[in-house]
Amino acid sequence: MTSPGVAYLVYGDGIEQLQPDEDELTEKILASMLRVNRNVCDRHRHGLRDAHAKSHGIVKGELVVPADLPAHLRQGLFAKPGRYPVIVRFSTAPGDLQSDRVPSPRGMAIKVLGLDGEKLLPDDDSRNQDLLLVNHPVIPFGHIKAYWETQQLLEKSDGSPESLLRFAAALARGASQLLKAAHLDVPPTIEAIGAANTHILGETFHSMAALRFGEYVAKLSAAPRSESVRALTGRPLPADHADSALRDLVVDHFKSQGAEYELRAQLSIGLEAMPVEDASVEWQEAASPHQVVGKIVLPAQDAYSDARRVYGDDVLSFSPWRGLAAHRPLGSIMRIRRAAYEQSSRSRHAKNLAPRTEPRDIAELPD
Repeated sequence: MTSPGVAYLVYGDGIEQLQPDEDELTEKILASMLRVNRNVCDRHRHGLRDAHAKSHGIVKGELVVPADLPAHLRQGLFAKPGRYPVIVRFSTAPGDLQSDRVPSPRGMAIKVLGLDGEKLLPDDDSRNQDLLLVNHPVIPFGHIKAYWETQQLLEKSDGSPESLLRFAAALARGASQLLKAAHLDVPPTIEAIGAANTHILGETFHSMAALRFGEYVAKLSAAPRSESVRALTGRPLPADHADSALRDLVVDHFKSQGAEYELRAQLSIGLEAMPVEDASVEWQEAASPHQVVGKIVLPAQDAYSDARRVYGDDVLSFSPWRGLAAHRPLGSIMRIRRAAYEQSSRSRHAKNLAPRTEPRDIAELPD
């Protein structure tokens, strides 16, 4: 049940602990998100996602699960070898269409199609598994109380000019560099806001919060595997780049070459060192390394045709709660995401008069 010399945390009903005032805070957060989203919709005359509103590429490929995984990794959708179609959406985190001149966390949302097994939600009639990843190992607001405090700040800053957002990012980047030079820990919020503005395809993406991994508990990540994307890691965007530079870079890359990413699992060795209720705590690699459970293969293609843009932004939806019971999201941040993603999706589809359906075949993704 374990790899040599390691005892992994076994999943059970006592893994999660409801937080004080969780239901009340959830209602407050959802109401605030809805107000902000309505303001964003009024500005753009179009319904957008509450988070990761700006897409930079929608691509198709496949997830390859190898046949030689050890027993402790043969869990959930990785229980047996296979090849599964995937749709991948690259994005940035804000719930508004900000200029790419403003450094923001990057996202990689993966939809795995055609899975069998017990579903998380009884009303999910799809056979899909969504994996939502961001290029930061933790969530700065790692529990619901911190989430509410952050959401209030986001609502107050809604509509702030680009110059102010860029200035805040520069201040955070400077503070991060000073703290690192003094060999002091950098707070997750400062590190996330002050991240360098680099090529999106070279990033390593993380689930940030924990999820069930069959018999165990884990965080997932996707890291560049092929040389085509490994060469892009840390590559800065040009100083004079355009508002949609990330889209242009993704489209240019996939015109002539593909990309491969390793999909990895980091298994928890215990709640004290690797908590699930506080997603701001980084799980240390030295205690439990990331282990490869599959690879994502994305061939060359048109990553942002008009048809793909409309399908990816108006029709397609992602939720950490869509998928197998074997990969149940864990912790208060993940619990609130269940309602938040549902609210966002219903609102966006209604405003844009777009069908709210799940793809059943990769052919449904337009060329």
